[in-house]
Amino acid sequence: MRLELGLLGVMLGLFALSLTVGPADVTAIDSLRALFDDSYGPLTLVMQEIRLPRALLAIIIGAGLGMAGAAMQGYLRNPLAEPGLIGVSGSAALGAVLALATGFAASLSLGLPIAALAGALVGVFLVMTLAGPRGGSLTLILAGIAISALAAALTSLVLNLSSNPFAANEIVFWMMGSLSDRSMVHVWLCLPFVLIGAAALAVTARGLDALTLGEDAAQTMGVDLGRLRLLVVFGTAAIVGGSTAVAGAIGFVGLVVPHILRPLVGARPSRLLWSSAIGGAIMVQLADIAVRLILPERDLKLGVVTAIVGAPLFLHLIYKTRKELP
Repeated sequence: MRLELGLLGVMLGLFALSLTVGPADVTAIDSLRALFDDSYGPLTLVMQEIRLPRALLAIIIGAGLGMAGAAMQGYLRNPLAEPGLIGVSGSAALGAVLALATGFAASLSLGLPIAALAGALVGVFLVMTLAGPRGGSLTLILAGIAISALAAALTSLVLNLSSNPFAANEIVFWMMGSLSDRSMVHVWLCLPFVLIGAAALAVTARGLDALTLGEDAAQTMGVDLGRLRLLVVFGTAAIVGGSTAVAGAIGFVGLVVPHILRPLVGARPSRLLWSSAIGGAIMVQLADIAVRLILPERDLKLGVVTAIVGAPLFLHLIYKTRKELP
């Protein structure tokens, strides 16, 4: 519990810091006051319509991806598993790319996230159909890899055939992931999917703990493996679909955060779910603050920062784990 409370304190501190970081030359105290005081005029509008949605999305998306990563690693009993493994992020990105390329995103204010959510739904349906009702974890992984590869190929095809260079440029930048220029509309669009997904994953806590002893032992303890898999896939798909729909592709959060926190929770999947949720929120918040402080005039993308930080850290963890092997 101390770990969770400590992480929660860091998360709340970063939330307050995120609200005060920006190009405007305003003190932190004035920024926080303007959030609740309309007398500050334009600053209140900036706080309520730009900074607050961005800070909230960093927490919502980071927490969702962290929790989904912990659930996937617990279900597959593989520390290298991550939420995108089931192909939902790739199919959501394909839906968004099609919306940008066809002009659907420009014709409808929420066309882009709606198309991304539709792509995520199609992706998870195809994965579950390919895996079958009785397929094991290996079948699920293979189905996810197949859908991810197909989505990536179709995304490349759309880029290749795009006759509008501006649309192609917009597609590339969107796929890098970002929280800039998001509003409360995006928060309310993303939040239900993340909450539903988190609720589904929370139900799997006992089953994931039992699964650490092996599938046979888990079944002996009364765990329905088919229901467990359905909940993990559905919860992960809802979180990744909702997150990708409003922020684009943000990688490494669900991969690195559970890996870092696992030794601190005694390798218990049920406890790791909640620790990773808070840890994921912290990682995305830190990355989003870094985006605003490092080259603010060049619009550095959030997904680029998480990859630059996450990949070397993950490589270090792999090297450290290898050294500990006999």
